Amino acid sequence: MITALQTTVDISSASEGEPTVVPAAAPAVSGKTWLAVIGATLGAFMAVLNIQIVNASLANIQGGIGAGIDDGGWISTSYLIAEIVVIPLSGWLAQVFSIRIYLLTNAILFLVFSAACALAQTLPQMIALRAVQGFTGGVLIPLAFTLIITLLPKAKQPIGQALFAISATFAPAIGPTIGGYLTENWGWQYIFYVNIVPGAIMIGMLYFSVEASPMKLSLLRDGDWLGIVTMAIGLAALQTVLEEGNKDDWFGSPFIVRFAVIAGITLPLFVLIELTSKKPLLNLRLLFRRNFGFGVLANFLLGVALYGSVYILPVYLSRVQGYNSEQIGAVLAWTGLPQLVLIPLVPRLMNRVDPRIMIAIGFGLFAVSNFMNIYMTNDYAADQLFWPNVVRAVGQALMFAPLSAVATAGIEAANAGSASALFNMMRQLGGAIGIAGLQTLLTKREQYHSNVLSQSVSVLEQATRTRIEELTQYFMNHGVSDRVDAAYRAYVAIGHIVQKQAYILAFSDTFYALGAALIVAMAASLLLKKADRLDAGSGH
Repeated sequence: MITALQTTVDISSASEGEPTVVPAAAPAVSGKTWLAVIGATLGAFMAVLNIQIVNASLANIQGGIGAGIDDGGWISTSYLIAEIVVIPLSGWLAQVFSIRIYLLTNAILFLVFSAACALAQTLPQMIALRAVQGFTGGVLIPLAFTLIITLLPKAKQPIGQALFAISATFAPAIGPTIGGYLTENWGWQYIFYVNIVPGAIMIGMLYFSVEASPMKLSLLRDGDWLGIVTMAIGLAALQTVLEEGNKDDWFGSPFIVRFAVIAGITLPLFVLIELTSKKPLLNLRLLFRRNFGFGVLANFLLGVALYGSVYILPVYLSRVQGYNSEQIGAVLAWTGLPQLVLIPLVPRLMNRVDPRIMIAIGFGLFAVSNFMNIYMTNDYAADQLFWPNVVRAVGQALMFAPLSAVATAGIEAANAGSASALFNMMRQLGGAIGIAGLQTLLTKREQYHSNVLSQSVSVLEQATRTRIEELTQYFMNHGVSDRVDAAYRAYVAIGHIVQKQAYILAFSDTFYALGAALIVAMAASLLLKKADRLDAGSGH
């Protein structure tokens, strides 16, 4: 390790017998540099926020533009596909066009297309606009990470990583809260308009802080074009399979099979190209470095749990408890708000505690928060979810900045773009895989529990006959004059009760699966070695 601790000898104390070792001041970071880092992380926050803020209001958007439930899912899918494809391209394109031009151009386009999404009148318009919005917004995520690990000295990087954590973990958690409030009180269009003011501030900060550098258009001639094409096609196909698979019965659908085959061919080919190319788009060999490899694995599983839980909780509250968007947002706020208090304290805590321990504790708490939800009942709602959400918020706040710092410690400036792209792409990809897996698990487990419960609800059982009689009498006492009709309604009511209970048990199973994934992530974090070049010091 190239230690950041420079020592000097105090001559006056030498005369008294023993020299005093005085730590030198940390490398000064200019206000301009902090402006660039804060502006870039604000952009990353907005890009990540726009995934969940839209998901929380998808039903309202579908109604507003006349889209069906199935087709309306492409409003989110198109954004995610574009975002995941552009993240690994961003490091190279920033070199080609210069980071200043590339970052500012995409920041401006992100705002333009955000506003345009609010004006969409049809589903095809919305899908196309969301795709371009995702393509421009996706650029902001890895470039913010790149600026942190290239502009800031090692002593200050934990502060930058803490800022980035707000976009990586706080934004997905708070997205449904903001989206639900805006949709219920102002209309779904405002979930896109909300980007304009902070986006203008972001552009101003970047314009005045990011240094100009010459473009290197000659890199286009020597670009890893075969790698780019195979990666773009493979990731787009994989994301389509993940987003649409459960709805289309996975491999029972020829559409899904075709895209799965495309992904299955192009992605391994991309990996082969990158490992053999002299000038690869991404340096995949970074994954063979112990800390970066295990860090990326832990980050991938974080994406599974982070985006998976943000998907599962709103579906549960809507489908089982009948909550609207604003009520759901109020519940999920407690997965986000504590992070605002805790994340700023993390860099200082990294001075006193081994970052690997913080990472393991963070993943452990996140896992515990999911295990707290595996015994859900009919009455399990906002009050019961409060403490699991707070525990989850504490865990997420503790883990992300240390994980980023340990994983990227020792990454050379030449590899910063590849490291940023891989680290952020794998978290987003983990989210896509997590949501797809949870959708399927929820469907299959609901069917399983429904079958088990239905077997115990038989007209041969005295308790069932008694319940049917009670419900029949209830409906007759409440306006149903025909006894046959009342009995039919009683059977339907019992069916709904069984289905609701099956859903509750299935949701409990999904939280168990999320907790298990986080235990694996905690195990991966324990395999990290102490990063010699990591210094979270305040002056070290």
